[in-house]
Amino acid sequence: MIDKKYKIGVIRRKKSSLTMAREMPEVNWLQWLIAVITAFSIGLTKTGIPGLSVLFIPLMAEVFPARASTGIVLPMLMFADIFAVAYYRKHAVWPQLFRLMPWTALGIVIGYLALGRVNDAQLKPIIGVIILIMLAINFLLGNRKEKAIMPGNHWFAAVMGVAAGITTMMANVAGTIVSIYFLAMKLPKNEFIGTGSWFFLILNWFKLPFSMNLGLININSLQLDIIIFPAVALGALVGIVSLKRIPEKKFTVIVQLLAAIAAASLLIQGCL
Repeated sequence: MIDKKYKIGVIRRKKSSLTMAREMPEVNWLQWLIAVITAFSIGLTKTGIPGLSVLFIPLMAEVFPARASTGIVLPMLMFADIFAVAYYRKHAVWPQLFRLMPWTALGIVIGYLALGRVNDAQLKPIIGVIILIMLAINFLLGNRKEKAIMPGNHWFAAVMGVAAGITTMMANVAGTIVSIYFLAMKLPKNEFIGTGSWFFLILNWFKLPFSMNLGLININSLQLDIIIFPAVALGALVGIVSLKRIPEKKFTVIVQLLAAIAAASLLIQGCL
């Protein structure tokens, strides 16, 4: 009886090991390269140039399995959030956070429930269209003396918050949507980064249990993250130095340009 139980236990452990191996196959040089570049861009995005990482995060889904890439990226984002909050914590505009966070939490729950029903190919063009619409609204608001649409209205925060929650849960690309919201709120660059750093620190920790429940994060993905965390830290330090040298007007233009590129990229990926 003891021998039989022992054999069953060994077989179960072997099956568990095989399952984890299938979730995270051996990493080749191209995967390492993309992972390091993505990690650096995430650090740079969090502390200096919002929206830059959205150009590289999709590459992770190309060289890794889609679900595995999501599980690898989330701890990178959380690690970078710590750097951003540590440096810009005094610049947060808390009323904007309180207005946005409840709707984002709702969006995360919706994204969690929809994750098994909507795939990347269906989601990406939707995100792209949302971003382009919001960019157009922001452009109109910025070039009209009389604003037909008030971005301070609660409906605007509700739409942007729910959209951010759904996209962060399903594709880790909420940064672009939140950037457009902060641009509409006309936050200066330090307040932009400071508010965003607290927002995503809270958001990503709230999202963590959902991601773990879905099996997106495992021991193997965390081991890979630990190895490339220095690239995140380096990107964060470069971002801090870069932001100091970017004038306010150029900062706004850069964020809008990166948002437009990200939207176009998502549309193209969704149509291919």
